[in-house]
Amino acid sequence: MTRLRFNLKDMSVPKDEEVKAIKGTMGVTRSGGQYQVIVGTNVDKVCQELCTMAGLEQAATINENLDAAKEPLTLKKVGSNIMAYLSGSLTPIIPVVLAAAIFKSIVAVFGPDMLGILSTDSDLYTLFTFVGDAGYYFFPLLIGYTAAKKLNATPVMGIFMGAILLHPTFVSMATDGTAFSVYGIPCTPQNYSSTILPILLTVWVMSYVERFFKRYIPDALKIMLVPTLTTAVMLPIALCVCGPIGGFLGNYICAAVVWIGDHFGFVGAAVIGALWEFLVMTGMHYSLLPAYVNSLSMLGYETVIGPGNLPSNIAQGAAALCVAIKTKNKNFRQLAVSGGVTALLGVTEPALFGVNFRYRKPLIASVIGGFVGGCYAGLMGCKLVAMSGLGVFALAGFLSSDIMNFVNYVIAVVIAMVVTFAITFVTFKDEA
Repeated sequence: MTRLRFNLKDMSVPKDEEVKAIKGTMGVTRSGGQYQVIVGTNVDKVCQELCTMAGLEQAATINENLDAAKEPLTLKKVGSNIMAYLSGSLTPIIPVVLAAAIFKSIVAVFGPDMLGILSTDSDLYTLFTFVGDAGYYFFPLLIGYTAAKKLNATPVMGIFMGAILLHPTFVSMATDGTAFSVYGIPCTPQNYSSTILPILLTVWVMSYVERFFKRYIPDALKIMLVPTLTTAVMLPIALCVCGPIGGFLGNYICAAVVWIGDHFGFVGAAVIGALWEFLVMTGMHYSLLPAYVNSLSMLGYETVIGPGNLPSNIAQGAAALCVAIKTKNKNFRQLAVSGGVTALLGVTEPALFGVNFRYRKPLIASVIGGFVGGCYAGLMGCKLVAMSGLGVFALAGFLSSDIMNFVNYVIAVVIAMVVTFAITFVTFKDEA
């Protein structure tokens, strides 16, 4: 989004200080075998002009995988490739995530849970609600496209894989618990709306399957047979393997979190504070809802999930706002500010995908901050006594006859914010 990436035959040729002196250049870096010139969000225009001046094919300048095969495959390289795939797939959806977040924030602030200006019966409330939800519900479609582009697969095939996962018939079978099979292979239908991991895994496998058919099918038949055979092969893989992996991991991770909360008390809230955003990112947080609702209905309070997730949300916002303060890129600062504010209001995806996940150190800082904040909430025995709003408005759910329950939870949230901000401020280096 912000860099010109050069795959050079001789990395010693460019002189960093001379490049930095060029008007409009914000910096340079050498990473992953590439010489990267940081330009800003107008990098696409600069790239087009550069290609015109130099007589280059633009596709050759933006392919980030050209030298991947030349580097030895190590554990560090594998981890780097995974992070590059995740970042390259998630970063392009930021405009949609931001737009959806704004609509969700408007509903949260002006709806009945806060100012009460919009009633749940009004058309505007209904409109803004489903517009905001649409940005997240259709993650498999959006990421199917961006993931396929990242892997040099056919983008519309990535969308098609996401559409299969979200088809109303399949979702209905998941809701009704209907038995189903794919080519005779048992399949457990699940609702993959708002999830990320299933489609990422699916498109990753699809890229190899499609590449195989493109290589061996005659050119005259490719337009018909490649997409058809790719889909035919991917159906059992997507619906019986890649998709269920997210649910499988979610069930066991969530069961482990609940078990920790039952047996080790405050540690449960700390773990939720650290990992909540990763659960949300993969759709696993839905698996925690039964335990969450059951505790509220049976006991009248909940001490693990509720106390842990708000410090996590606030930590995401604090990390993004700290990045906004430190970055010199005005365009990126605007993204970081808007992401940080919406995270404080309870919608963390813009901060998570647009800022913290991109630079890792803010993400690590938010994990630590969320853990410390959740740990304090758990140690103080903070109890969620009622389901309330998103973000800072969720504090209302801790108001009870015991005023210290509310005070201690406010302290927990402040701790998460301060710890995250401090770590991000010390560790983040501006490369935007």
